Amino acid sequence: MNTFGRIFKISIFGESHGKGVGITIDGCPSGIALTEDDLLPDLSRRKSGAKGTTPRIEKDLPSILSGTFKGKTTGAPIIILFHNTNTQSKDYSNLLDTPRPGHADFVAQHKFGKNNDYTGGGHFSGRITLGLVVAGTVAKKILGDVNIEANLTEIGGSTDFDAALDKAIKNHNSIGGIVECRANNLPIGWGEPFFDSVESMISHLVFAIPATKGIEFGSGFKAARMTGSEHNDNILTPDGKTETNHAAGINGGITNGNEIIFRVAIKPTSSIGVSQRTMNISKSAMEDLLIEGRHDACIALRVPVIVEAVTAIALADLMMLDKARR
Repeated sequence: MNTFGRIFKISIFGESHGKGVGITIDGCPSGIALTEDDLLPDLSRRKSGAKGTTPRIEKDLPSILSGTFKGKTTGAPIIILFHNTNTQSKDYSNLLDTPRPGHADFVAQHKFGKNNDYTGGGHFSGRITLGLVVAGTVAKKILGDVNIEANLTEIGGSTDFDAALDKAIKNHNSIGGIVECRANNLPIGWGEPFFDSVESMISHLVFAIPATKGIEFGSGFKAARMTGSEHNDNILTPDGKTETNHAAGINGGITNGNEIIFRVAIKPTSSIGVSQRTMNISKSAMEDLLIEGRHDACIALRVPVIVEAVTAIALADLMMLDKARR
């Protein structure tokens, strides 16, 4: 459902055009310095307003409702809330009858019926990732010296971001992108195979980010075209440093001390300014749909910090699992 984690647990809540969105974090150790100001740097990286992002501007100011005292975590559950202040729900009034192609509108209505909040994408909106970003900030504090960095490497199949964005905006269309994430300073031994392997835990959370369509670690799908002698990473030192890193710092689902590296494929935003054909459910007939509202031409622009966050969440839980097992 909406909860993830074995020891470091998160529960996400809210809707895009509801009163607010947020997250509950349980299992965070006590004594970690944490204030609203600590959450702002990563939140600013997720904000809209730049070219290619939605013109919907929210303050995105976090309120820590519980779990801290005098600027430090108490060990009790942490609840962080964001109020929604800039909504235009009327832009979505036609989506009950004419769901957007490529969006969750259709399946959400079938799963939850007329009770589903469809405005702004409801609980399926990328706005819900605010909670993931702040939980990631907390997880980064727990991880200490572990360094996690994600960057956008291409959009619309191009490394010329400006040109790709200009073309998409001119055509009232959207484009996807690829985010590469690297994690360093990891010890040997994190990961709990089979079902809580490092790849499994990270992938589970990466696919919780709306618009994710694929992930590959290290050499990824290229490994299928390599020989064993090409793909195997020769071990150079007693602490496990390797000559190459096709395995992305993971063997048998366990960290081997080398850099974790993976890439995430983000699809084009479903909401576009081009007329599309869809089913009018009330009429049982196909018709044209022109989507109103404020949407990202390239949602991938705002995804790197979210990928960092979910990676930190997964690694923090794995670190705590490893400590508990030992």
